[in-house]
Amino acid sequence: MSSRTKIIALFAAFACGALILVVAATALLPSRQQTGGSGIAAVGGPFKLVDQDGKPATEALLKGKPSLVFFGFTHCPDVCPTALFEMSEIFNALGPDASKLQAFFITVDPERDTPEAMKAYLSSFSPQLRGLTGTPEQVDAVKRAYRVYSRKVPLDGGDYTMDHTAVIYLMDKSGTFLAPFNAKRTPADAAGELRRYL
Repeated sequence: MSSRTKIIALFAAFACGALILVVAATALLPSRQQTGGSGIAAVGGPFKLVDQDGKPATEALLKGKPSLVFFGFTHCPDVCPTALFEMSEIFNALGPDASKLQAFFITVDPERDTPEAMKAYLSSFSPQLRGLTGTPEQVDAVKRAYRVYSRKVPLDGGDYTMDHTAVIYLMDKSGTFLAPFNAKRTPADAAGELRRYL
């Protein structure tokens, strides 16, 4: 067997072995998207929080109108204000139909995001955006329900920021998850899609 043939054979054996390892590892990992019979990921569920006015807030808020739900925090430097601005622009593009849609900003940083902090922060955005917060345990529960990842990241000087999932969830009038919503387009295009659910 020539040296070239040996190299090809070794490479093929290595590639097969790597493929087997990938398949085996994938099979052993728990599914990240457990689905029901509909094939839609199980996202959402019961929660107990408070809104920006300190009033109790549960999953019942999601019923009656389609909802956009976004998880973030008030000290977020860029991703959160961008997403909230995009949602505000969509509400503007909806015009008279804006009252038929609602949006919720749920904190992943309950230590700093009190109702008062949420209210002050959201005053810069559309009035249809409502802030929700709670105890760390309550926030952890709603994060699990929506499959949201977040992690505290220490900064110099003892401060911290939050690494977190940055998805806008589109929920239907019954509070059932439909799909991640793409706000990275013109407000008119985004509003046009949302009108199908109003």
